[in-house]
Amino acid sequence: MLQETLEQGQALTDAALDRLIPLETQHPESIHKAMRHSVFAGGKRLRPMLCIEAGRMIAGSLPRKIEELGAALEMLHTYSLIHDDLPALDNDDLRRGRPTCHKVFGEALAILAGDALQTQAYEVLARLECPAEARVQIIEEIARGTGTLDGMIGGQVVDLEAEQTTPTVEMLEYIHRAKTAALITASLVSGGLYAGAKDGEVEKLRAFGQSIGLAFQIVDDVLDVTQTSEQLGKTAGKDTAAQKVTYPALFGIEESERKADSLVSAAFSELKSFGERAERLKELARYLVERKK
Repeated sequence: MLQETLEQGQALTDAALDRLIPLETQHPESIHKAMRHSVFAGGKRLRPMLCIEAGRMIAGSLPRKIEELGAALEMLHTYSLIHDDLPALDNDDLRRGRPTCHKVFGEALAILAGDALQTQAYEVLARLECPAEARVQIIEEIARGTGTLDGMIGGQVVDLEAEQTTPTVEMLEYIHRAKTAALITASLVSGGLYAGAKDGEVEKLRAFGQSIGLAFQIVDDVLDVTQTSEQLGKTAGKDTAAQKVTYPALFGIEESERKADSLVSAAFSELKSFGERAERLKELARYLVERKK
């Protein structure tokens, strides 16, 4: 079932992205080439898949056009990667096994490509085919998950400021929960809202997302020190070189892996009330923390 979930989620998301992002031949061509270079660089589409499977779990079947919501989430994720790779931030030359956007198109166009993907995402969100109240809730949820108050940008800021400082557990957890887990949580919650989730179901998805999102980032930290650049598709060892605050740096690899497993167990307990309908989502979450790249 996992293979089917991954293949279907990726195919649905890629088709929606191809339909929703302007073609490279559309004027001005350079910005659309830069956007598509990063979006179609072979990402795993994990956030759209979590969104789609949360929607399927709530509705009992695949909600119509939910892949457009997934595509908007992938645009936002990709914009964050383009900006994250810039010389002013993580200064990385490799992403998803390809040269990063600024290495191919220059810094100015890379900044604008990230901006454009964020703008495009909100245009897509504004047109979602779901009840207006749910659409507004989804936009608010995603904006908060990518913002400065416990969201992705806030986490990025604290991550930058924490470089070459003495890390604390509190600082590390804040960075991971904000920088990574917040958008993963927003993906799950927005998928649930799209499918008509009630308040209690939304809170279960939120708690599930917060645990899975943190586990996902812990695994990412571990992979950064255990895998090669070829295996990861991005530069390995960057966190250590930049003296970044990471779980392996603070707890070691084995303890970090134990923490990730414990978080997955806590996440799964949140989905008990959904019974068998939660199996696809649980399998996908297990895959996130057992992956090798």
